[in-house]
Amino acid sequence: MREIVFDTETTGLDRLADRVIEIGGVELVNRFPTGRTFHVYINPQGRAIHPDALAVHGIGIEKLADKPAFPEIVNDFLNFFDGARLVAHNAMFDLGFINAELERAGQAPIPTERVVDTLALARRRHPMGPNSLDALCRRYGIDNSRRTLHGALLDSEILAEVYIELIGGKQAALGLTVESTNRGAGTVQQETIVIIGGRDQPLPPRLSAVEEAAHAALVEKIGTKAIWAKFAADADADADAAE
Repeated sequence: MREIVFDTETTGLDRLADRVIEIGGVELVNRFPTGRTFHVYINPQGRAIHPDALAVHGIGIEKLADKPAFPEIVNDFLNFFDGARLVAHNAMFDLGFINAELERAGQAPIPTERVVDTLALARRRHPMGPNSLDALCRRYGIDNSRRTLHGALLDSEILAEVYIELIGGKQAALGLTVESTNRGAGTVQQETIVIIGGRDQPLPPRLSAVEEAAHAALVEKIGTKAIWAKFAADADADADAAE
């Protein structure tokens, strides 16, 4: 299964009036990072950057003056993202902006069923929060010290680590070589890796059949107020969202 963990930076919060100015993406295959990434800055074509947005990402209009407009990079974007499940934090925000840009470029929108929202996953797994990207990094012990400002590629790389934790834990991979390839306005990196996999067979459960039956009987006796029933339902929902 191929997934792209992605993020955008924009000129403001209104997807109809504001524009995407940066896109970053990290490729996962079977939940392992492949080393391939996508990153591009985009000229907003005369749209000013709102001061609040500038304070978040620090991308000034002068940095974008010589960058391509979205229609110039749309084919590179679609080639990298094509066919993959897309993963983002507060995904509907990013998807709304991307689809607005695709519509302006005469392209079909990305359907919502292709998208996994890590914010929704985190809220189900950690209902007491907080569930911002920085808070999840603290929860899972992920180093985000480089994140002094938001950046689409850096945030995608960090979110990929958070996503793997949200759906079941760290995966190990040993990077060997990196090769960069320029494709139009975007840059795609290809890394050769050796994957260190998990167990061929899961460990057997440590509970006896008698203990499992006793637990099931207790949950049934408690009924709908049983915390375990809610936990099992949340686990099933997370599994469905991650598939």
